[in-house]
Amino acid sequence: MKILVICASNICRSPYVEYLLRKEIELDEALSRNIEWVKSSAVFNKSKKLHTKARIALLEEGFEENYVDSHKPSYIWFDYKRFKDADVIIGMTKTQKFLLPPTLYKKYMSLSEIAEGKYTKIPDPFLSKTQEEYNLVMTQLKNYVDKYINKLKEKIK
Repeated sequence: MKILVICASNICRSPYVEYLLRKEIELDEALSRNIEWVKSSAVFNKSKKLHTKARIALLEEGFEENYVDSHKPSYIWFDYKRFKDADVIIGMTKTQKFLLPPTLYKKYMSLSEIAEGKYTKIPDPFLSKTQEEYNLVMTQLKNYVDKYINKLKEKIK
């Protein structure tokens, strides 16, 4: 299985979810055997580097500085192959689905839908004034990732 996580710019939400998913998958032998890769990308903006607050949030999660700093934002029209190759494309809002080429719609689900079975828009923390405010969204993402990981574990049993 190949999982692609998307958001507007690939500098806040999607890399955070990508890193958390990878970490959980690496910790579980069955998941590691069944999930070939987890990547992330942007569908709206061409960005150059990880958001500073996302970097801090990932470091607070215990990720190594070099690993976090290795993130290079991807953009759909510069790396379309990862979209085409993905088995599932996970976004943060319903709107992001419609920024994809229509041929990819069937692969798309929002993170809340894939985790809980119902849609909840995940706000973009980009303009958060404080790290605490930013981390509220990261906590929401982490909860969805935990639920999705549990569903994946059940699915491969």
